[in-house]
Amino acid sequence: MAERSLRGTNLSWLSFESDEGVTFSDREISRYVCPDGHVSELPFSVEAEIPPIWECRCGLDAKLENGPEPELKATKPQRTHWDMLLERRSVPELEELLEERLALLREMRGEKPRRKRSA
Repeated sequence: MAERSLRGTNLSWLSFESDEGVTFSDREISRYVCPDGHVSELPFSVEAEIPPIWECRCGLDAKLENGPEPELKATKPQRTHWDMLLERRSVPELEELLEERLALLREMRGEKPRRKRSA
């Protein structure tokens, strides 16, 4: 039985490929400097487009040394809850809803209803 058993190879860490006939592309070292002063040196292919910003190990954005100034992306102003509310309802409608909810809360507490203010 042992003669017919298959012997497996551990493919997870053995490779049957060799480096014969492989030519590596020319590389250049790019230096990135972050605001905290950390310097990162990264190899890029000569043919590759080098990014103007690289994330530093500290989490900040490092800029390419002697490189072009990175383009800032246009950002939308952050919408608040009030902005989104005004997209759906007008201010008089919101005031009316507020009065209804306050009247309901006062009723639940057992308070007397208030008179409406005249505008």
